[in-house]
Amino acid sequence: MSAAESVRLCGGRRTWLGLVLQACAALAWAQDDLGPDELHVKAAFLYKFTSYVDWPEGAFAGADGPFLVGVQGADALYGELGQLVASRKVHERAVLVRRLVPGESTAGLHMLFAGRGSALRAEPGRPVLVVTEAEGEMPLGSMINFRLVERRVRFDIALDAVETAGLRMSSRLLAVARRVYRAGGS
Repeated sequence: MSAAESVRLCGGRRTWLGLVLQACAALAWAQDDLGPDELHVKAAFLYKFTSYVDWPEGAFAGADGPFLVGVQGADALYGELGQLVASRKVHERAVLVRRLVPGESTAGLHMLFAGRGSALRAEPGRPVLVVTEAEGEMPLGSMINFRLVERRVRFDIALDAVETAGLRMSSRLLAVARRVYRAGGS
């Protein structure tokens, strides 16, 4: 290999390596830029959803029983939500946030957040608001699903699933959803 060919080859590798590093830096910047804000927005949405959903009388353990939120598959969101609700109340009840592991029971929960790729679902027929985060179709069992649209957190609602669980959702929440799904169409 001649010296000229060696210089061209090294120059080509440097150019390729430079492009790869620039792409990685851009991706890292985009994730860092979105990460903390996305977590904060999702935690705030989870807390605010509770103002627009009514649970049936028998959903709580006594008149002063806490409002229980379970989070699985989203440790960073668990921490963010825990900080956000630390001194707040939901329907005049203290809020407790639990980190759930796969296979753990969802009994007693009032809200369940299942992170990306989480297979955890609420027990059927229980008044548990199930919130997920998935791209594409609404995950089976989900009632509210977060998705990113043009770098903003938006959500879809499966109203039939909400009603089947015995929950009532305010029309004001339905009005700000990106999409509301009902049986027989959306």
